[in-house]
Amino acid sequence: MELDEVKRIIRSAWPVIVEECRAVLGGELHYQAVVYHGLRQAGCPRTQIGMNVKQLILDPVTDLFRGWDAKKHADFQGGFEPIPDVVLFDAAIGADWRRRNCENTLRHMVCAIEVKASERAKSRLGTAEIRRDIAKLAAHRDEVTHRGGAMYPVMMVIDVAPDAAERMREQAVAECAGLAAAEGVAWLYASPSAEQCVLDIGKTPIAA
Repeated sequence: MELDEVKRIIRSAWPVIVEECRAVLGGELHYQAVVYHGLRQAGCPRTQIGMNVKQLILDPVTDLFRGWDAKKHADFQGGFEPIPDVVLFDAAIGADWRRRNCENTLRHMVCAIEVKASERAKSRLGTAEIRRDIAKLAAHRDEVTHRGGAMYPVMMVIDVAPDAAERMREQAVAECAGLAAAEGVAWLYASPSAEQCVLDIGKTPIAA
């Protein structure tokens, strides 16, 4: 899949994803499955989409991944293993994204999606973990670019908790959307009343 096709599939799937997530409340893994289902319905081939795909980046070049690698025990340093929630591949992946195939999963990845959800009882979905995922997505993209590939990073926030005290504040949503734009990460946000779908990097989020 080319970038335009990736964007078409995500944009087509987004209304279905929002509707499903609003209709049925669950945990983060449930929402990841909803995302997978929506992307498949929108035309992503089953042979080119995986969930929780384990990858291995040997000798990372980005400061973020190098720093995380350095925190590991000395015997296990030298690489970083990102595990994106949902990954779209080009056809050359050959329907095989097992851990043993980690070099190809990095080479043939065309899109990585991280999903965060407001599923915390009596606790608000905060900005820290979303900011962390945005930084991780940007670093992951840069690692792929360094190795001659191209990956489209997407931050997806499912903030549909019925209790407003468990959802993000408007200012926090704007802050995270701005950070995503600054880092070149696509931003998708759903709440009970708002749907932001910003796939054209650099544009201001518009609530539907």
